[in-house]
Amino acid sequence: MPNELPVVRRIAAQIHTHFPGIPEPALVRLLDAAFWASLRREEGFTPTISLAYLTPEESPSPILFDRRLPLEPESLARLAPAVERPGIHLGVLADGDELYVWGATRPLPKGCFVLEVVAPGLIVVKQRGHDDVHKYANLAVLEADQAKFLRTAIMPAGSPAIIKTLLGQDESATLLIELAVSMRKHRRGGALLVVPADSDTWRESIVQPMTYRIAPGSHGEDVETIAGLTAVDGATIITDRNELLGFGAKITRRENAPRVDQVAASELIEGSELQIVHPTQLGGTRHLSAAQFAQDQQDAFALVASQDGRFTVFGWSPKRQMVRAHRIEAFLL
Repeated sequence: MPNELPVVRRIAAQIHTHFPGIPEPALVRLLDAAFWASLRREEGFTPTISLAYLTPEESPSPILFDRRLPLEPESLARLAPAVERPGIHLGVLADGDELYVWGATRPLPKGCFVLEVVAPGLIVVKQRGHDDVHKYANLAVLEADQAKFLRTAIMPAGSPAIIKTLLGQDESATLLIELAVSMRKHRRGGALLVVPADSDTWRESIVQPMTYRIAPGSHGEDVETIAGLTAVDGATIITDRNELLGFGAKITRRENAPRVDQVAASELIEGSELQIVHPTQLGGTRHLSAAQFAQDQQDAFALVASQDGRFTVFGWSPKRQMVRAHRIEAFLL
């Protein structure tokens, strides 16, 4: 196996606190093998692999290989085409100091350790959720020689519901997280405004009439449909009760409201430093208009996907008396 990355031992030690049943040396080997496998190419393709640490007996329907395969970057890259579809995992287990692949599985037990190879040099550590709604929780991201820990991030006071759900504080914004994941995947960029269902003041920040206004009573539970609407130029608007109000909406500064000239920005990971920046330092006009909306409509918030995969939540911070911008793309991988 190639030389071990220095960051691997540090990330393995912290991950071990979440999965004490997995020996720490085994976590080091898993992370190392997955990372180096991500840099290989098989027949011109970059491997995308999901590894799950469990016994065959813990899966209700395992696919058992006739013989064990060594957990090596080369063998993982060769296996990748067979398990690249979502929801299929290679089963991994330790035998003494050695790790091996025993087969593949779809169902995973609650709390199971999952390691996903997302892109070259990009590895995500996940944990199987305890129900079918919260399927996986992202715990850490290893990108090149940098490690980001997510679930130990500190939640700022007054954060929007989606931030609380990402950090496991409540379950109210599960649908918004699914929308965020889908918005990020279409790679066209987009904005989603979440407004109070019992107030119409948000209309003062939208150019009227809206080109694509939705008839009353339409709901936004169809994640892929709503996420698709965000690819249209302008913003999609839903209420905090998941009612779809419109899409392609143009955001405008509220009458007599000051222009937003700074936001408090940070990435939602452990140790991220807060920076006071102009909204355009986070992106283009979409980010600027979302920050203006969050400043003018302090009981609403905005989700913004960039074409490059970055994802930002803009909301008003009563504590700081300014817009707070949370970078959350590490949670959406």
